[in-house]
Amino acid sequence: MVSTAVSRRQRREAQRRTQRSHRRTLTVIISALTTIALFAGYCAADITDVAPGLLTLKPVTAPVFADPATAKSGGTVAGTLNANKAIDSTAASALVNELLSAQGVGNDASVIIEDAQGTVAAEHESNTPREPASTLKTLTALAASSTLNMASTLDTQVFLTQSDDGTNTLTLKGNGDMLLSAGDSDAHHTNGRAGLNTLAKATVAALAQRGITSVNLEYDDTLFDDSRIPAGLSEGGAVLSDYTVYFTPVSSMAIDGGRQYTADTPAPADPDDSAGYPELSQHTASDVATKFAELLQSNGVAVTGDVTANTAPSGETPLASVSSATLSEIMAYTLRHSDNTLAEEFGRLTALAKSATNSPEGGTEAVKSTLNDLGLDTSGLTMADCSGLSPGSRLTVRTLAAVQQRNLTTESGAAGAEGLSIAGLVGTAQDRYTDDAVAGLLRVKTGSLGTVTSMAGNVSRTNGGALSFAVVVNNPEDYAAARSAIDSFITKLAGL
Repeated sequence: MVSTAVSRRQRREAQRRTQRSHRRTLTVIISALTTIALFAGYCAADITDVAPGLLTLKPVTAPVFADPATAKSGGTVAGTLNANKAIDSTAASALVNELLSAQGVGNDASVIIEDAQGTVAAEHESNTPREPASTLKTLTALAASSTLNMASTLDTQVFLTQSDDGTNTLTLKGNGDMLLSAGDSDAHHTNGRAGLNTLAKATVAALAQRGITSVNLEYDDTLFDDSRIPAGLSEGGAVLSDYTVYFTPVSSMAIDGGRQYTADTPAPADPDDSAGYPELSQHTASDVATKFAELLQSNGVAVTGDVTANTAPSGETPLASVSSATLSEIMAYTLRHSDNTLAEEFGRLTALAKSATNSPEGGTEAVKSTLNDLGLDTSGLTMADCSGLSPGSRLTVRTLAAVQQRNLTTESGAAGAEGLSIAGLVGTAQDRYTDDAVAGLLRVKTGSLGTVTSMAGNVSRTNGGALSFAVVVNNPEDYAAARSAIDSFITKLAGL
C-alpha cells in the first residue's frame, strides 16, 4: 500500500512538472510571437512615417549643386603613372636655362628637377642655401603629418567647478583650434567646423540640468606656455607691427585665425576662403573667452564678474565640448592659404608630440629632427621659424625636392602632400600657370616675400611619369617678371 501511494504521488508530481514545462513553453512562444508582432508593427509604422526611425517610403531628395561660376575644359590628360619613366636631361636643362635667363630673375637663383626616382635631370646651384619664404612650410607639413595623428581633432572644452560656498565656475579650455567660428558648428567647412554658439548652447543645456543659471567664467590658454612668437617677428614680447597682418601668436584657441574683417576688407562668403590680409588680433584666446561669455548670456546664463585666465581642472570630464576639423583638413587649409600662424602651430604640436621644448625654437628643432629621422638631406638648413615668414631661414632646393620625393611616394606624411595647392583649382597657386592644359597637374607650394619668390612641388607629366622640382629666387631684379618666369617654367615641366 505504501509503495502504491508513493507511486501515485510521483506520477502526480511528474504530471505537474510536465504541465509547468508546457506552460513555460507556451509563455515563451506567446512572448516571441508578441515581440515579433510588435516589431513588425513598429517597422510598418516606421516605414509609413507614423513612428520615428530610419525606414521610410518617402522618395530620397537628390542633392542639387549650383553650376560653377567658371569652368575650364581640360587639355591633355596625364598618362598612367610610370615611376620609372626617366626625364630627357637635355630638355630639362633647356628649361632651367630658359628660367635663369628670363627677364627679372637675376643671379641669385637655385633650381632643381628630379624624376620620380629622385634622379636629378637638371639643376643650378642646388646646394646653395637660400631664403625659401613659404616653401619652408612644406618641411613643417611633412614633419607634422609624419608625427601627429592627422585624423585627430582639436577640442575646445568647458569644465564646471562647484565650490562649497555655492559659486559655480566655468573654465573654457582651448586645445589648439584657431579656426573656431563665433556661430554654430559648420560640418561643411574647415574654418568654423567647431562653433562657439554650439558650445554655449550645449553648456547652457548641461547647466540647466543642474539648476545653474549664473556662473563665473575663466579660460585656459596654457597649451603653448609663454613663448609664442619666433624671435625674428618679436619685439618687446609682441609681434612686430609690420607683421600683424601675417602673424598672430600661436594660441590655444582663436576665432577665424584672429582675422578682424572691416568694411575695407570684408569677410568672404565662404569661410574656407582667405580673402586679403585683415589685421590679426594679437590676443585671440581672450577674444574667444569674451565672445563665449556673450553667448552664454544670450542663451540664458548670467556671467558674473570679469572673465579671467586660469588653468582648467585636471582629470575632469568636460561639461561640453566641440571638435575642430581633422588635422589633415587643417593642414590643407594651412598650405593652401599659406597661413603662417597655423604653420607655426603645427611645428609646436610636433614639438609637444616629441616631448621637445614648448617654444618656437622647440618647434623648429622638432621639425628638423623629424626630417633627419626620415632620412632627408638637410644640409644647409636653418629654420628661423616653421613658416618661412621670419628673416633668417635658409635651405637648399635639394632639401625642398627631397620633401616632394616623399610626397610622391605618399608614405607617412600623406597629409603634407594632399594639402598642397593645385594649379587651376585651389590655393595660392590657383592661377600660377600659363596654359590651361596643365590645370590640375601641378601640386605645389608657393613662397613670396619682399626679396623672395619661390615654388616647390610635384608634377604629373602629360606623357606619363611624374617629377618633383624646386626653384628659389632671392633678390630678383624685377619681382613681377621673376614670378611670371616661374609660372612659365612650372607649366612647361608637365611636358617633360
